[in-house]
Amino acid sequence: MRFLLFPFSLIYGSIVGLRNLLYDTGLLKSVQFQMPVISVGNLTVGGTGKTPHIEYLIRLLSKESRIATLSRGYKRKSKGFLLATPATKCEDIGDEPMQFHQKFSEIQVAVGEDRVAAIQALLHEQKRPDVILLDDAFQHRAVKPGHSILLMEYDKVLKEDYVLPMGSLREWKSGMRRADTIVISKSPSILVPIERKRLLEQIPVFPHQEIFFSYYNYGEFIRFNSKPGMISMSSKYYIDMRFSILLVTGIANPASIEEHLKRQTDKLFTLSFPDHHDYTLQDVEKINKAFTEMTGMNKIIVTTEKDTMRLRKPELEEVLKNMPLFYLPIKVAFHHNEEQKFNQRILNYVRKDQANNNVHHTANPSYS
Repeated sequence: MRFLLFPFSLIYGSIVGLRNLLYDTGLLKSVQFQMPVISVGNLTVGGTGKTPHIEYLIRLLSKESRIATLSRGYKRKSKGFLLATPATKCEDIGDEPMQFHQKFSEIQVAVGEDRVAAIQALLHEQKRPDVILLDDAFQHRAVKPGHSILLMEYDKVLKEDYVLPMGSLREWKSGMRRADTIVISKSPSILVPIERKRLLEQIPVFPHQEIFFSYYNYGEFIRFNSKPGMISMSSKYYIDMRFSILLVTGIANPASIEEHLKRQTDKLFTLSFPDHHDYTLQDVEKINKAFTEMTGMNKIIVTTEKDTMRLRKPELEEVLKNMPLFYLPIKVAFHHNEEQKFNQRILNYVRKDQANNNVHHTANPSYS
């Protein structure tokens, strides 16, 4: 049935291809700022792990630079440029920016549909950032980043795919050439060298590019309503005691977390909502019903860290506080000696661009 969508994919792909051509030839202008701007994005719709990779960059760069993240703020209820404050709520900026805001108090978290105007607004803040991280901006050609990171999901790298709506590609795969760094995300935690070599041989790489393989490290279960000083049992306790787990997700691709939990328990039940789902009291009742119907006394509910951002509403928290709800934090790691190489590649770019910025000493954008 997908092939019935082929004409529409051809039309969409032609429009996107023409747009990219206009940017590549300079007929449509891209703004390049005299400061380090790093874009993190992908070719496909769905989750390739942009949020944990941006968090990795925040941890890496905030040691020596003032960081700002800039997102569109998908499904937020506000409009225009907005810089997060202590009073900001999830519905103001979206779930992913809210996660950055809650976890990294030392950074600036901004949202704005017009990325050029948003960056200019950030540069006029009293505490001007040294580095800006653009979230999900690979197709946002109005800003030309100084360094572009393209994420490609391990299980989908070599699979045949098509442009929307027939497939999941936002643009033709030829767009890969715009990336400076390619990260194969969600790879196995143990990557067989021959499999790595096989993938590298089949991925077209330009001289200016380098490829890295990343994977997820899952942390301990964290209680949703935990308070400072509260003692919580480790994940191992619930696994050793053979607890049943109800996994609740509202993300694009929950396969990774499902597979992780399946390795921990043979009693996994799942309840999936659409990506970026705005949870309601009816949804919480549905979760509670599914949980109640699970047999046995030893059982818990596990969700993702991003989902908790959308569950933190006063009317929902009042109900959820009586439920054994946990979330599973994720951190990105790189294989073998790639972590040091990746870190150095990013740091070299930032330090070089910052040095150039100090020479020019201007906040005015140049056009290319």
